[in-house]
Formats: sequence, C-alpha cells, structure tokens
Amino acid sequence: MLPSTYRVTRVQKTLRWFEGDIPFLNLRVKDLSPEGQQSARQFAAALINQTRAELHRLLEEQPEPVHETGEAPCEPAD
Repeated sequence: MLPSTYRVTRVQKTLRWFEGDIPFLNLRVKDLSPEGQQSARQFAAALINQTRAELHRLLEEQPEPVHETGEAPCEPAD
C-alpha cells in the first residue's frame, strides 16, 4: 500500500488537473448539442466532487505529521 502522504499528494495533483481542465472542457464540448454539453459538464463536476471527497477522506485518515525540521514533506516524482 502507498504511504498516505503520497496518496494525498497524488489526489491533490489530480484535483488541480481536473479543475484546471474546465476551460478546455468548455472548448471541447462547444460543438455538441446543449444536452451533450450539459452532460459533459455534469460528469466533470461529479468527478471533481468525487475527487474532493476522496481528498477529504484521505486527510481525515492521515495522522498528524511530526516534522522535526519544520519543513513540509517532498512531493513525489511523477
């Protein structure tokens, strides 16, 4: 199983990616019917909400970090 800090960092990165993609989603769906556009936007919103909920759950499960140096942990590489 992956360390909890790694999982939290990955979910945070994924959430930022989803949220940053919204303007591009709007460009990709502009040629769809209004119903198709609405469906795509609803799916994206549901995915973002699910990712936020997962992040919240992971943060709730995570024990309080103890950093003797006072520095934040490093982000994992891709």
